[in-house]
Amino acid sequence: MSFNIVSCQLLHFGRHPTLPGRVVGVVRVRISETFMGNPTTYGLDLKVKADIGSASSETVRHALLAHAARQLNKLKARHHPQLAAAE
Repeated sequence: MSFNIVSCQLLHFGRHPTLPGRVVGVVRVRISETFMGNPTTYGLDLKVKADIGSASSETVRHALLAHAARQLNKLKARHHPQLAAAE
């Protein structure tokens, strides 16, 4: 099974309505996957957050994309088969 990230785009972000210092947003990810010989491409919209306080727009964007990367790494780890450990 293959699992590849094709593109990643920050759609929008803004301050959290109730928590000061937190920024929330949405990252759109395109994923290409091959399962049992069938290729599929699909999109995911990931909700992301960062407790960054007052920072520049570029720093906020970087923090939100880093949160999306952590989520995608967890997803990718679940899709790869675990190798049996030697006893």
